[in-house]
Amino acid sequence: MSTQPSVKVALAQINATVGDFAGNVRRIVDAARTAYAQGARLVLSPELGICGYPPEDLLFRPAFMQACAAAVEDCARALADLPGLFVVVGHPHQFGELADIRSKSWVIPKRFNAATVMNAGRIVGTYCKRELPNYQVFDERRYFASGRDAGFGPVVFEVQGLRFGLNICEDAWFDEPALAAKLGGADVLCVLNASPFHLGKADEREQRMAQRARAHHMPLLYSHLVGGQDEIVFDGASFAIDSRGEIVVRAPMFEEAVTLLDVTADTARGELAPLPDLEAQAWAALVTGVRDYVGKNGFPGVIIGLSGGIDSALVLALAVDALGAEQVRAVMMPSPYTADISWIDARDMAQRLNVRYDEISIVPMFDAFRASLAREFAGLAEDATEENIQARVRGTLLMALSNKFGTIVLTTGNKSEMATGYCTLYGDMAGGFAVIKDVAKTLVYRLAAWRNAQGAEVIPQRIMTRPPSAELRPDQTDQDSLPAYDVLDAILQRYMEEDQGIEQIVAAGFARADVERVTRLIRINEYKRRQSPVGIRITHRAFGRDWRYPITSKFRA
Repeated sequence: MSTQPSVKVALAQINATVGDFAGNVRRIVDAARTAYAQGARLVLSPELGICGYPPEDLLFRPAFMQACAAAVEDCARALADLPGLFVVVGHPHQFGELADIRSKSWVIPKRFNAATVMNAGRIVGTYCKRELPNYQVFDERRYFASGRDAGFGPVVFEVQGLRFGLNICEDAWFDEPALAAKLGGADVLCVLNASPFHLGKADEREQRMAQRARAHHMPLLYSHLVGGQDEIVFDGASFAIDSRGEIVVRAPMFEEAVTLLDVTADTARGELAPLPDLEAQAWAALVTGVRDYVGKNGFPGVIIGLSGGIDSALVLALAVDALGAEQVRAVMMPSPYTADISWIDARDMAQRLNVRYDEISIVPMFDAFRASLAREFAGLAEDATEENIQARVRGTLLMALSNKFGTIVLTTGNKSEMATGYCTLYGDMAGGFAVIKDVAKTLVYRLAAWRNAQGAEVIPQRIMTRPPSAELRPDQTDQDSLPAYDVLDAILQRYMEEDQGIEQIVAAGFARADVERVTRLIRINEYKRRQSPVGIRITHRAFGRDWRYPITSKFRA
């Protein structure tokens, strides 16, 4: 009686950093050695794991491409002493010398998003990605040619009697690349991935990969990147699907892991980690984004303007979870309009999280500005000008502390504020990293409640229940200037994230006045968003990489 071949495979879920060739190779090699010691004979690492994802215009630099090629060779040599082990690595690849990017003399660009199979210190084969995404945060057609258009076929290799075919990320969202691997003799489809996280993405990708596995009646192994890179984060959660489309193995989310599984031509067996709920995923994504942006860029710590309000409270809690209390400093900067409860609540929260806390009054500086401008402003009523001066004094103080001590300022503006311009250029927008830039105000409250439910209550209840206010004039609340946040965020989601028009949103039951007001604010504040710090993307449409609207525009629908 014959038995199916079985291969122990490892999904090497690593946290790569763009341009850190030595570090990325070391992560791949360490994962491969760990897997080999546990019996694995095939290791799959993520898409572009050798150079990190996305390398963007570094790909245009010949020195970068040369370093990529050298790193691939280094990786192969480092694994040469592991007999019988096959390792698949992702990297940018070029055949021959790269032509001038501006040249029209060559028919097909020579740069590819590739996956190389290594065994015994040598290259077994190199696969070139066929489907190049060019939507949301993806811009791959700017950098790469399609392996299909260049005439490259599938890559299929054999390990212990089982034949594995390769796809890279977007390939597996379409039928043809998987079919090409199947027709090339593959029993199992291996997919290398760098798929940026957004809420709901994990479920979506598993469903699409299940369709692909069922369509071609073969298991699918999905090796995914993890960690933060500038504004995007990768969630890991590598997985395996059997030939019937069932999820049979899953790695944990938002942590490096070497996940081992036994694979046959029908199925795979291994650990199945659960998918956390959406609030837990959002929290982990934000924590990962802060930790890796601060750590990978070498900042010794962060500084946060703590107001006693919900947004800065949430950012403080995230920062402590990401970095530890010793790397976080909070500064309260009261104005003439700061309520006593704001002082009390800010002190309370800083004490709960055990961070360094300081208070610097902005009253003397605010008075000095008003005195200096008194002649110019004579006879004019106070308005947003004086409010913005207060915000800019605070921004100046935080940036001074940042300059002096080398820490990075984390800004505290949320997506609802960024959308409507309820923020001050060079004031509360001043800083280096916008942690909750893609977190709508209603989600801010949900995340704060979720964090408080995880054991110790770190955000005082009054911060969560009092009406939000910038406290830049007497008795001010956010709803003096904005619709209720549940209405605002619903309109924002439809208009900005789902591209619905004004008439469509009104037809859905929203008041025309609210819709026109919110969409007008979104339009006229594009100039502010262009000058805002980079921030973490957790939705499928964030202000930044995948929102590219003109500042000057007469379009109104």
